[in-house]
Amino acid sequence: MLSNLYLTPVIGTILVVIVALSGHRFRKAWKEQGEGWKARAWVFGILAISGLCTLAFVPLKA
Repeated sequence: MLSNLYLTPVIGTILVVIVALSGHRFRKAWKEQGEGWKARAWVFGILAISGLCTLAFVPLKA
C-alpha cells in the first residue's frame, strides 16, 4: 500500500516553496502580533511543519 507513495520532483519543489512561504508568513505574523495573529501563526505553522515532515519522510522518485 505505501510502496507506491512517493514525491515527484515537481511536487517536491512545490512543497519546498509552500514551506518557505508558510515559514515566512508564520514569522511575520509572530513579529507583528496584529489582530488575530495567533490563529494566522497556527495556520502557517501547521502548513510549514506538515510540509517539512512530508519532505523528510516521503521518498522522492527520480
